[in-house]
Amino acid sequence: MSMFSGLVRVMERAARKAGGKLRRDFAEVEHLQVSRKGPADFVSKADMRAERTIYDELLHARPDWGFVLEEAGIIEGDPDKPRWVIDPLDGTSNFLHGIPHFAISIAVQEPKLDGSGWGEVTAAVVYQPIEDQTFWAEKSRGAWLMDSRLRVSSRSRLSDALIATGVPFQGHGDFDEWSKIFAAIGPQVAGIRRYGTASLDLAWLAAGRFDGFWESDLNDWDTAAGCLLVREAGGFITDYRGRSDHIVSKQVLAANDALHSKLHKLLVGALK
Repeated sequence: MSMFSGLVRVMERAARKAGGKLRRDFAEVEHLQVSRKGPADFVSKADMRAERTIYDELLHARPDWGFVLEEAGIIEGDPDKPRWVIDPLDGTSNFLHGIPHFAISIAVQEPKLDGSGWGEVTAAVVYQPIEDQTFWAEKSRGAWLMDSRLRVSSRSRLSDALIATGVPFQGHGDFDEWSKIFAAIGPQVAGIRRYGTASLDLAWLAAGRFDGFWESDLNDWDTAAGCLLVREAGGFITDYRGRSDHIVSKQVLAANDALHSKLHKLLVGALK
């Protein structure tokens, strides 16, 4: 794909290599040995193999960069260089139940110029192995699906909007908070969907398939790539208070300009 920069090509190659292994493991998912790291939070051999494959590929390409990994944690690199933020298998529960909806998420996060921590995300890849689709973005270069430019939807009426969300589950999330938001938003919109893979929810929002998204209790690796995809596709992504950081994860509200303000008003009203 000639439009890929050298950096995105490195990311896409790592995602594809890991994705090929995930496809093979998915075909034999019933034989996987699975361990638990918490209530309803599974880690499979496939998950860890994918993470190791991505780590090895990216370490070879950028040996002085650090990592934020879902399974292995933080691996420090040169503090003056970017770091990778990686979810090797977003949608693990889908994967382990034979549901073909999961993704690999890789983002590049830059250090702050004053050395006070980590700043903006400048490159992102969300790869869907089963569909063999690569969503990618770079700062100021737009968001793309393969070689097709992405834009968030232009819908401005809540009654026309299809909204994605993540539902709290055993040991994760706030059922009371989510129920209040659902009760406020649900009656106003055309539909609400829950597919269980936040990175793809955000990628699909960037592609105009969804018109909005909300979820809380996520991690940086769940949303780092998706945040950039949405922004580069012309969308807005904030927390529930309307604040926008480089990576929005603990409370996420995303949509186009017109719908974001309307959804935010409903959400704030629900949580008063």
